[in-house]
Amino acid sequence: MEGGGKAAYSYGGHQHHHHDGKLLKSFSRVELRRFGLGVVAGFLLVTCAYFSTAKFDAIHIAMISSPSKNAAGIGSRVSASDGSNQQLDLGGVQDRDALSREGSKAEVLDEDDGKISSLGPDLGHNASVDGSKKKEETFVRNGDASVSASTAPAVGSGKDEVLVKDDDASVGAVLPPLSSEESTNSTQESGVLEDEELQVQEVASTNPPKRSSNNGTSPSVVPSNPATLPVLPVEQIPAIPEAKAPPVEQIPAIPEVKQTDSASPRREWKPLCDLTSNRRIDWCELDGDVRVLGANGTVTLVGPPGVDERTFRAESWRVKPYPRKADPDAMRGVRELTVQSLTSPAASAAPACTDWHDVPGLVFSDRGYTGNYFHAYTDVILPLFLTAKQYSGEVLFLVSDFRMWWLGKFLPVFKNLSNYEMIDLGSDPRVHCFRHVQVGLSCHADFSIDPRRAPNGYSMLDFTRFMRETYGLPRAVAAPGARRPRLLVIARARTRRFVNTDEIVSGAELAGFEVAVSEGEHEVAPFAELANTCDAMVGVHGAGLTNMVFLPTGGVVIQVVPLGRLEYVAAYFRGPSSDMGLRYLEYRISPEESTLTDQYPPDHPVFTNPDAVKSKGWNSLKAAYLDKQDVRLDMKRFRPVLEKAIAHLRQNKNK
Repeated sequence: MEGGGKAAYSYGGHQHHHHDGKLLKSFSRVELRRFGLGVVAGFLLVTCAYFSTAKFDAIHIAMISSPSKNAAGIGSRVSASDGSNQQLDLGGVQDRDALSREGSKAEVLDEDDGKISSLGPDLGHNASVDGSKKKEETFVRNGDASVSASTAPAVGSGKDEVLVKDDDASVGAVLPPLSSEESTNSTQESGVLEDEELQVQEVASTNPPKRSSNNGTSPSVVPSNPATLPVLPVEQIPAIPEAKAPPVEQIPAIPEVKQTDSASPRREWKPLCDLTSNRRIDWCELDGDVRVLGANGTVTLVGPPGVDERTFRAESWRVKPYPRKADPDAMRGVRELTVQSLTSPAASAAPACTDWHDVPGLVFSDRGYTGNYFHAYTDVILPLFLTAKQYSGEVLFLVSDFRMWWLGKFLPVFKNLSNYEMIDLGSDPRVHCFRHVQVGLSCHADFSIDPRRAPNGYSMLDFTRFMRETYGLPRAVAAPGARRPRLLVIARARTRRFVNTDEIVSGAELAGFEVAVSEGEHEVAPFAELANTCDAMVGVHGAGLTNMVFLPTGGVVIQVVPLGRLEYVAAYFRGPSSDMGLRYLEYRISPEESTLTDQYPPDHPVFTNPDAVKSKGWNSLKAAYLDKQDVRLDMKRFRPVLEKAIAHLRQNKNK
């Protein structure tokens, strides 16, 4: 026994059932207009008294009770025999009396405030819909009830629709769960319920609402078509899961917090100086309380109080801020500086600031090979542009080896890069304090800029524009217009000279050029102005070709390479000229065009084995091929080079 613990009612044989059905049918056909007849009225009273027990009472209760009281009684099993035409066992009079008593109790419980009936198990009188195509509708009027999950749909009819007013689906959640055995039996009981329903319909009326007694408490509706009102097991009802809030991981609050935390991470310590990444120069970068004392050549970063080793460390480096660190001859005259960081208590011994600067400071040396015009550019001027241009003048230069004559020579460049007077560290006793200092200039290669590594993507085109702007040069593009293109012949005064300059000028004029000859002067500005008036430049490998920076874009550079397999030194101008937007042409002289033929016999190693001369070192090579050699151009052999230059410039004219 299941449910409320009461015994299931059993009904006797089929004959009792059939007999009672006939009586109920007869009673249902009494019409109201016959109530006036006394005989009929008396007969009706006797009949009502006779059927006041058992089945009539059950039918009466089933017709007036609320289906909401049926929820707690659902779940009991109905014993059924095998076969498609199984009948419910209708018990005797005693069982019917018990059914009547249970029905009376159900009426009392119906008056309770929406409480679910706690009566015994379902007797299996869950009415199915009639197989006929009548338009009956069964309504469950109690809003607190729901169709029980244990009430199985009847099989076999599938024709009538059952409309259920289900205002509260949560009732199913309190129903007792079905076992697997009950689930199987409910399917077998569906045929029995359908047959029983047909018998009750005959007693009730011709077209009544379809109801059946459910343990004498309240009716339960069993749809004949499972698709009309599918009944799910209690554990499968998804109402509660659907009401759940979204998972916590879908709320983006935690990622936002992480982003806030990562916005200001603690900066880990990075070494002050880099001595390995650049083959040309050692450089240091300091941020914080930086104090520069030129008198003793120290650049000190003072650590704040309470710092830990992960964010600040005490270090000391010794560097020479000039980009020829692999050349001992170049670095010999460069002053060495000490770059250090101090923590407590040593930080208290740091020199006190005398001058505060709210702009960055750049420390560099003007020694080394800067006396050479080419090295002045590739070692200082170009690296200074690459490092300082990004500050738009708001930067202070601190020169460790201050030579006024040299600085004065390129003073327009320094003034165009900095709005402040340069500081001579060697003779200045003050302590200059900054928030950012760089010791050593950024540089990539000789006379070259790699835009991929440069601040703001600076290139050699930017550098040539800067130099033209610095010296106020008007021509930005080489476009001769109606006039003849102009050629500048660089006539060196001491070594690697053109010994037939007049012949060169005549041949160039015959090729279509207007020719200017100059050996250069100490002042940069006059020569820069001359170079900017020209469209092409020709010269023997040497520092004079550095003036190509003043040529207008689209011009032509012709480098004459002396004897001695000096193609590798010619690269100092080959690549940079192309990066400046110039057309580069190279002319390698023959032995007959070298004055070395006047000094050495034809079988001398200078002619036959230049590698043996170079193997003795730079000084041997320099003495043989750079210091003692002049050039006598064969104009017949050189003329095709001039014609290429003319053709290129005419293309610029037509653009």
